[in-house]
Amino acid sequence: MPVNNSIAAFAEEMTEWRRDIHAHPELLFEEHRTAELVAKKLEDWGIEVHRGIAGTGVVGVLRNGSSTRTIGLRADMDALPMPEETGLPHASKFPGKMHACGHDGHTTMLLGAAKYLAETKNFDGTVHFLFQPAEEGGGGARVMIEEGLFQRFPCDSVYGVHNDPGLKLGETSVVAGPILAASDRVTITVKGRGGHAARPHMSLDPIVTGAQIVVAMQGIVARRVDPLDSAVISLCQFHSGTASNVIPDTATINGTIRTLRAETRDEMERLITQIATNIGLANDAEVVVEYKRGYPPTVNHEAETERAALAAAKVMGTDRVIRKRLPAMGAEDFSYMLIERPGCFLKLGQAGADKGGVPVHNTKYDFNDDLLPIGASFFATLVEQELARG
Repeated sequence: MPVNNSIAAFAEEMTEWRRDIHAHPELLFEEHRTAELVAKKLEDWGIEVHRGIAGTGVVGVLRNGSSTRTIGLRADMDALPMPEETGLPHASKFPGKMHACGHDGHTTMLLGAAKYLAETKNFDGTVHFLFQPAEEGGGGARVMIEEGLFQRFPCDSVYGVHNDPGLKLGETSVVAGPILAASDRVTITVKGRGGHAARPHMSLDPIVTGAQIVVAMQGIVARRVDPLDSAVISLCQFHSGTASNVIPDTATINGTIRTLRAETRDEMERLITQIATNIGLANDAEVVVEYKRGYPPTVNHEAETERAALAAAKVMGTDRVIRKRLPAMGAEDFSYMLIERPGCFLKLGQAGADKGGVPVHNTKYDFNDDLLPIGASFFATLVEQELARG
């Protein structure tokens, strides 16, 4: 695998950075230590640094030559609110916080590319290194954009990566069109009338109404969505009652909805609201539906996907660049950047023979450090390709 030799030379150093970040996880919009670590390294390499974008976001600016061409490279920095059970020497030092999605690795790969590009400057134009907070539910990309990210740091195109334990180390999927779903949330509150469990006819049981709503929701995707389309309705919480002999006053149902198309997303909101409300009416119960839209679908642009695939092939080999793959129903807030600027979001395989195969968001997950020089080489190769000297 033709990983950049200069980057491979400091692979052990990158591993140290990554494990230090992993041991000190920070949640959304709290990435103060991580942001300062990133900013300090960029400054040490002579890169212009801008702090405090979306609170803890950092942007590094590296210019060379006379071209007006620009490119944006993004990495996310935040961890998840969950315990770590890896037992590794570099495991989280903070109970209830863990880098279980590999953002420590993403940040390190982009730092590695920044170090190399600052030393070699084998490009003509401007590179914006976008270190983003709060990908895990906080919409940090959206906040950065709202605070003028692309006005302050214009980008002709933007690129991001995510590790994928489902692909072998050295493989990558680079696919145009929708690759990840929109992620919405719903809260359904059923208001009944509590009373003694032995006299249900004198009460209005919200659990029965709520149970009917849960069952009815499962028919939406099965019977109201085109079988060739994709949607997920997962109602994951049902809270009601405090005692086994008391009919409660209320029941609350919480869930997530995933879709790939804007039209399907609109239809999910309409049907969930309509069906839940009407079931409430049929049971003489008041039902309140709160539908909150989250991240939009992640949709790669055709031309930029081709450019990303070309750069990936230079690093990993054409036979390891997967060009056709079904979308996943997870979500990613890089989607906001792809709405504002053309670009591509890639998946980089990290599963080795004896490590890297544990799925993300798992208490035993750890980023595969063997991926660090590969990802950094991809970023660097992409810059040298897109901002090639005349």
